[in-house]
Amino acid sequence: MLLRLMTWNIHRCIGLDRKFDPERVLETLRHHDPDVVLLQEVDRGVPRSKKLYLDHLIAQEMGYEFHTWAHGHVLKTGSYGNATLSRFPIVKRRVIDLRRGWRKSRNCLYTRLSLPRRSNLHIFNWHLGLSAAERMHQVKTVLHSDTLRHLPKRQAVLLGGDTNDWRNLLFHGSGIGDAGFDAWSEHGQRKPLRTFPSPAPAGALDKFFWRGPLHDEHIHVSKLKVAKAASDHLPLCAEFRIGK
Repeated sequence: MLLRLMTWNIHRCIGLDRKFDPERVLETLRHHDPDVVLLQEVDRGVPRSKKLYLDHLIAQEMGYEFHTWAHGHVLKTGSYGNATLSRFPIVKRRVIDLRRGWRKSRNCLYTRLSLPRRSNLHIFNWHLGLSAAERMHQVKTVLHSDTLRHLPKRQAVLLGGDTNDWRNLLFHGSGIGDAGFDAWSEHGQRKPLRTFPSPAPAGALDKFFWRGPLHDEHIHVSKLKVAKAASDHLPLCAEFRIGK
């Protein structure tokens, strides 16, 4: 079975021209047509995005029957956070608190998806902090959480989202590799997939890490012109074949 996934920090659907325009995000999603989407900076009830629930809007327009959202940061009016949208049933959901002291509130949204043939896909959708020490702590929190550490190694597990990892330190430095996860470029055999800033990407901030029966991976950055205008990040797309 072939799985198409995307992770994207959509910047509240506010593009480089500072205009709120969810249609640009929708056009990008229609083109790539992922089965599962991990989104960050998704507004709910915020004036700058017309007080819309952006996860509901995107799910409805794209036909994602299953979706969930977790607020990462509360504003004066409304809040924003991470959203996971899926064509497959979401049968379990948890939120892992990643707040670190006085720093900005962060979290990781966990979902278990029920795939055909009684298989599961465990997804951890995160938006990590701005300092290296904060990110290391946050990744270790997820890796050592009851939600992840008890998952059997034979199960398909995917970590994805905006890592803010400019120097590509997380894979080796935080224990992701030691926990049995694979990566696209952190082994040094492939070039990093740069996603930020969208007009001229310099940092590979958006990443996937995976383990279990996820094979024949192909990961790439969207090259759509509309995607460059839609957000300050470019979408990162992935294809996996899941199975033994």
